[in-house]
Amino acid sequence: MATIREVISYLESFMPRTYQESWDNSGLHTGNPDSEVSGVMLTVDLTEEVLDQAIDNNCNLIISHHPILFARFIKNLTGSNNYEKIIIKAIKHDLALYSMHTNLDFWEKGINYRICQALGLVNCKILKPLKGYIKKLVTFVPESHAEKVREAIFSAGAGHIGNYDSCSYNIHGQGSFRALDGANPFVGEVGKIHFEPEVRIETILPAHLTSRVISAMLEAHPYEEVAYDIYPLENENPRFGLGMIGDIDEISYKDFLEKVAKVFDSAVLQYSKPVKETIKKVAICSGGCGMIINDAIAAGSDALIIGETDYHKFFDVRGNLLLVTAGHYETEKFAIDVFYDLLKEKFNNFAIRKIKGDYNLINYYIKNF
Repeated sequence: MATIREVISYLESFMPRTYQESWDNSGLHTGNPDSEVSGVMLTVDLTEEVLDQAIDNNCNLIISHHPILFARFIKNLTGSNNYEKIIIKAIKHDLALYSMHTNLDFWEKGINYRICQALGLVNCKILKPLKGYIKKLVTFVPESHAEKVREAIFSAGAGHIGNYDSCSYNIHGQGSFRALDGANPFVGEVGKIHFEPEVRIETILPAHLTSRVISAMLEAHPYEEVAYDIYPLENENPRFGLGMIGDIDEISYKDFLEKVAKVFDSAVLQYSKPVKETIKKVAICSGGCGMIINDAIAAGSDALIIGETDYHKFFDVRGNLLLVTAGHYETEKFAIDVFYDLLKEKFNNFAIRKIKGDYNLINYYIKNF
């Protein structure tokens, strides 16, 4: 049987928590990570009804998109509000509560990618890639072991640039060192300066894999003391970022709105005054994404679909693009399918269940004119 820790480790191999926003609180909130998983319940939000379904279906791990402790400054567990009641009930029934929030939002194959697929968009890419999550590794290796070290760091996750892997830059030169008393040098003699033909290997790596790549390098490197440098980079990471953008077969804005309402099963759409009669390029950002409007405009989007935003954002888009808000829950419910497909691919020794029923806490009244 798989443990909760193993399930979390697998999910975070795709969506590391290091990619979540600084204000976010994704992760394991209750439960013993070394407990075996009897079943998993998948949901967007945590409610008492969700806990009841998990209990009834023998699911001791609940994976949600929104963290139960997100922006909740809980100081006591007395059951004085819904959040405290949920945590207390989870602990009583030995339920593990785990969430993946903005790290899922930022992943290139996450919620926004699923929305692009549902809308039939092609040529999709991250709208606003994250910066500052890539590092450069430089190390110096004797020529005889350069290939072995390169293979080790590539296998650990370094050297990926877009659709290419095993990327590195190699310069041949000469290294010098003198082994002191107590050293056990791979080449050279104690007390004598030695010059060795070496290769300077440069490559890049995702920041969250730094420890793993360094460990792999040290394991493969023949030197007793390994010289290496780690540099932080400001390069964009094309695999993680805010929103996505893609192309759609040219469609009238009226038919586009109808398509959006159908894909999200939205009872109500809010939209700005149309700028063009037809739509060809569409930007997507699930949840509350008003901050990405200028990026969508700069990218040449004809339309931007988000979950929700404030009133004044509709002024910001005038004359630039069609802004559509389809609902926070409606745009983020795709998280359940992301979780489900990943877990189904890896684990087959416990049940994986999607929450039954509509747990959108926002209701709509539609007036009949």
